[in-house]
Amino acid sequence: MIRDYIILALKNIKNRGLRSWLTMLGIFIGIAAVVSLISLGDALQQAITGQFATLDADKLVVQNAGTGFGPPGSTVVNKLNEHDLRVLSSVSGVKETIPRLIRIVKVDFNKVSDFSYIASMPDNKVQLEIIYDSLNIELESGRLLEASDRGKVVLGNDFTDDRFGKKVRIGSMLKIQGKEFEVIGILKKASTFQINSVILMAESELMDILNIDDEIDMIIVQVVDKNQIEDVAQRIAVELREDRDLKEGEDDFSVQSPVQSVETINTILGVIRIVITGIASISLLIGGIGIANTMFTSVLERTREIGVMKAIGAKNKDILYIFLFESAFLGLVGGIVGIIIGLSLAFLASGVASSFLGIDFIVSISFPLVLFSLSFSFLIGVLSGIIPAFQASRLNPIEALRK
Repeated sequence: MIRDYIILALKNIKNRGLRSWLTMLGIFIGIAAVVSLISLGDALQQAITGQFATLDADKLVVQNAGTGFGPPGSTVVNKLNEHDLRVLSSVSGVKETIPRLIRIVKVDFNKVSDFSYIASMPDNKVQLEIIYDSLNIELESGRLLEASDRGKVVLGNDFTDDRFGKKVRIGSMLKIQGKEFEVIGILKKASTFQINSVILMAESELMDILNIDDEIDMIIVQVVDKNQIEDVAQRIAVELREDRDLKEGEDDFSVQSPVQSVETINTILGVIRIVITGIASISLLIGGIGIANTMFTSVLERTREIGVMKAIGAKNKDILYIFLFESAFLGLVGGIVGIIIGLSLAFLASGVASSFLGIDFIVSISFPLVLFSLSFSFLIGVLSGIIPAFQASRLNPIEALRK
């Protein structure tokens, strides 16, 4: 009997042709929006989390709170300095403190000018090895900077494109802030856009070309015991507050571990995902209303047909099931098409984002999300058809035959 209901329901949907597809349009849009946006959200979360994977579990990042957008340290009121470096070095549990500068510089090559961000590399050999270890970078060609190198730079992989109208190679001479530097290394393409577009230069030379005296953009702190990293972070915060005469909650600096950074990002993305899902749900609601409207219209158009079915023995439950199956199939088919559209859009957007941002923006098919979307669209269809189906099942056969 159920098989007969299904066949009849599918036949009725097919007979309505274009109207059925227009009815499912709201479900298409809603499910496609939910699937594509959540899939992209998951990919974004993985991509951003990967940005923090460059820091080891035994390292903290200390920065001053910024006042706007820009590289670390470029928009702060009170910049970190050598005094802060000494304060951090004296904190119990701290093994090494490494100052770093990250700025925007003008780069000239092949008579073309561009702007890129540059990061300092320590002149101290031990500190340099720590930074290399934490960045986890690999060379595509050439070699890395050494502590004694002067007049030399290492570039991220993005410099091998045609931004200057000519590819930068090992041995190329770049003019950075008006001073020439030789390219001695080019990094392999990484999963982080910071690494792909960075210029690495000796700290003393960067300070010289930018006329920097006693400024530090961030301090990398290596702790003695990575299992005590949160305790060390708290001790650093306390020492900096005391040194700057600040009360708790008035901090003009931040002390972040990789775990804290990831948690913060995940919280933000979680809120964004909830908002996106809420917006997409409005489309699903509209789709449900569309199904209900179509089913009500179908009842009116098929009143005489319902009367004939009842006259030859169809019961109220038979009529109810036929209309419920129709609305359920409208929701289910809308969900299937919506999932296909949503995943296609997600994969397309991820490909574009990966090309432009230079990061691994990878979308994967989430089967729980697919199953949830199908179930939800099916449920929307059933709920939207309950009242019209009940109305159809309650029609009086004699009155129905007169219409």
